[in-house]
Amino acid sequence: MTDERQLKTLRLLADNPDLTQRQIADALGVSLGAANYCLKALVDKGWVKLENFQRNPNKLGYLYLLTPQGVAAKTTLTARFLKRKLAEYEQLKAEIEQLERESAASGPSAEASSL
Repeated sequence: MTDERQLKTLRLLADNPDLTQRQIADALGVSLGAANYCLKALVDKGWVKLENFQRNPNKLGYLYLLTPQGVAAKTTLTARFLKRKLAEYEQLKAEIEQLERESAASGPSAEASSL
């Protein structure tokens, strides 16, 4: 399971601990089996704990609660994700600037002849 999927799941559960696995799968854009696998992995790591949702008339309902370790992991994953995305942004920004310079150096005649 990727760091990005773990982070998305932790963020989703932090805001919506009472979601069903089907709702989690839909929100993450994955299959129900993949959502189940992800949740089980997070529970096994000790980042998420399951609690029966006692007020739910459907006694199969659960709450997915982040543990203190889960909150810390979410923070760490967020920092890593942000660092990676900022590096990607800087790389794209440099590439765009290079393309703009090349386009300006070519002049309008090169652009018109390619049409």
